[in-house]
Amino acid sequence: MKKILVIGSVGQIGSELTLELRKIYGNDHVVAAGRKTKPSEKLLNSGPFEVVEVTDIDSIRSVVEKHNIDAIINMAAILSATGEENPSLAWNVNMNGLYNCLEVARKYEMKQVLVPSSIAVFGPETPRINTPQETILKPTTMYGVTKVSGELLGDYYVRRYGLDVRGLRYPGIISYETLPGGGTTDYAVAIYYDAVKYGKYTCFVKEDTRLPMMYMPDCLKATIDLMQADFANLKHHCDFNVGAMAFSVGEMVDSIRKFIPGFKIEYKPDHRQNIADSWPDSVDDTAARKEWGWEPKYDLDAMTEDMLTNIRKKLNV
Repeated sequence: MKKILVIGSVGQIGSELTLELRKIYGNDHVVAAGRKTKPSEKLLNSGPFEVVEVTDIDSIRSVVEKHNIDAIINMAAILSATGEENPSLAWNVNMNGLYNCLEVARKYEMKQVLVPSSIAVFGPETPRINTPQETILKPTTMYGVTKVSGELLGDYYVRRYGLDVRGLRYPGIISYETLPGGGTTDYAVAIYYDAVKYGKYTCFVKEDTRLPMMYMPDCLKATIDLMQADFANLKHHCDFNVGAMAFSVGEMVDSIRKFIPGFKIEYKPDHRQNIADSWPDSVDDTAARKEWGWEPKYDLDAMTEDMLTNIRKKLNV
């Protein structure tokens, strides 16, 4: 790939992914794109940045032509909790934005499009334990509906036009750098920050809520590994399960107390509990491991130690 456009580069995953890609492909070969949120100085100063409205196909097309883009990574999305507050916005950004990216990629004969999916594609009727790669997809959120539709649309472009479209179903992503915004798994980041700042946390899901999670270094590795995989080896394309860890909030608390013994927690479940209850507590990622060699590196305690160390540095405490 000569030039990669990362749309949604100011978000939790996009911001770190863009910087990682610039290390691999060179700063000038990875164009960051965002909408309204101001990018960090690190993102802005390390390479080109463009304002792109993903729901406006001409906005995407102009940047593609300007920078001679031959691959698009579309990280722009309205997440689960925010999407329930504004379902029409979630559909517009998540679906029309994806369609625009695919159409631009098709017309300009690009080498690759990567668009992430999510465990939100699953629903209450899906087997919760070791959720299969091929299974029932009946989500209960608009975010989940758009992700199922996005997987199908991406696969359609592979079959119909021969476009190289790839995607993976992210679990909850945990990072100390850029905070998440509007997701059901946001508690898994907030708990670490509040542990450092206040020694306590009020959680919006129950103690026994168990979900698949992944530390950001593994998230970046999974994304880049899939990008770089040989297309000929892929039997699946836009819907890879990827696993790393699965743990309950109570298990997170136990892990944190190994490093902050006095940490306290209170549970006050809200509307996000119903969303969490509709998702798996673990996934079967055999297809990803066989087709492109996926293998995570971090477990819960290793992640907890690294999170707390880096948050303390970030907050100067």
